[in-house]
Amino acid sequence: MLDRSRTRAGEPDSAALRHTVARARRAEQLGYHRFWVAEHHAVPGIASGSPPVLMAAVAAATDRIRVGSGGIMLPNHQPIVVAEQVAMLAALYPGRIDLGIGRSPGFTEPVRRALRAAAADDDTFRAELAELRSFLDGTGPVTVRPRPERSVPLFLLATGAGLRLAGELGLPAVVGGPVLDDRAALEGYRERAGDAAHLVVSADVLVGHPDLALSEAWALAAARTTGEFPPLEPPDPGRRTTARQRDTVARSLARTLAGDPDTVAELLDDLVARTGADELMVSSSTWDREALDASDAALARLLVGGRAHAGR
Repeated sequence: MLDRSRTRAGEPDSAALRHTVARARRAEQLGYHRFWVAEHHAVPGIASGSPPVLMAAVAAATDRIRVGSGGIMLPNHQPIVVAEQVAMLAALYPGRIDLGIGRSPGFTEPVRRALRAAAADDDTFRAELAELRSFLDGTGPVTVRPRPERSVPLFLLATGAGLRLAGELGLPAVVGGPVLDDRAALEGYRERAGDAAHLVVSADVLVGHPDLALSEAWALAAARTTGEFPPLEPPDPGRRTTARQRDTVARSLARTLAGDPDTVAELLDDLVARTGADELMVSSSTWDREALDASDAALARLLVGGRAHAGR
């Protein structure tokens, strides 16, 4: 499960973070295998700007579930700092920490300036990723402290060239969006990665009334037309929107796997069959927190009960 700490209109950002921790506890009780948090900077709709800090809070509130990042954006950080943060978490919560790495820069130009970050070309990103791995496996020019006692699983958030890089390096790849329909890219990853291939497919999944997906779709439409990703608002099917916004909403809803349990099970089976997913990462949000909790529980019953063939 990926939780982006979505904010809600009329609530302080802290409420989103508290809900993330509470959701992680429930996810563990429901039998989910991993719980990941995100990195977004100065985005009104997302409260999670520091994955390692939030990972520490989630790990402290749970006992067994693996805790990770989806992901830490390497261009925003020095590799040794990421390695030290992850090594600290792994020392405190041995055998429970995952590291998901991405390469997206800040959302807007002012954010990128504040981060002192720039979009990384393929060679730069590859070099920084190699440096990070060397710190984590003890082969770097300096030894990070605390010194890692065991390897931390590294996942690459991959689209386009990133999927090729994940294959060449033999890393697990996390994919979502349009690349899920690119069979050649997915097959190319498996060919390059060989026995090390592990494909984590990310999808928005909501078990319940399809209107649950409207709040997130509207937020995306607002971001596309105003440049600012806003907090969630209550769903209103009659909401006034522009033609461009309606098109964005329609495309967002089409990508969301939503509906009653039988419908979602069929959609999941189709997704796994199309992509050959080794693991499913659920990334979902809606205005109604109780409905979201019910969806998480219903999805766990689907997967654990075998009605859908996707792995947890």
